[in-house]
Amino acid sequence: MADKQQTEHVHSACARMTNLPISTKHGVEISNHFRFKKTAFAKVYLEEIMHLKKALPFTKATMDLGHKPGMGSGRYPQKAAKFFLRLIQSAEANAQYKGLDINSLVITKLLANKAAIPFTGKRQRFKTKRSHIEIEVTERKEKTSKKESSSVKEKSKVEQKPKAKKTMPG
Repeated sequence: MADKQQTEHVHSACARMTNLPISTKHGVEISNHFRFKKTAFAKVYLEEIMHLKKALPFTKATMDLGHKPGMGSGRYPQKAAKFFLRLIQSAEANAQYKGLDINSLVITKLLANKAAIPFTGKRQRFKTKRSHIEIEVTERKEKTSKKESSSVKEKSKVEQKPKAKKTMPG
């Protein structure tokens, strides 16, 4: 059983951060936006969020949320973006240690969960925001272009022999 799991995840690496002081809502929105995207794209986009150049489109929590230029409702979750950027860099370092090609990494699993809520303060107890985030990146090979694949199909059709005609007895 353990051997099967190791062979399945040969071309992947993962990283996890726990008890982060970020909003779970922001973590979920970031996770939904960057899942199944390349890590290079995610890093550039997160940098732009941190410098308030690009907004992150919000899809779930949009009540009373203003529109941003070039998109619908969105925000700039800078604090959460900083932690997600560190998480992606950690996952890339783990992938490099495993011998994977960093340029072809795709985020296959990215999720944010709500963590235990510690109460802080003295008389009036205030809840603080805590989240767990987890990432898994997989090495994906580039797909061949349509022209290359169509030329391969044409060659295979030429190499096949024509089928003999079936005749009806009679």
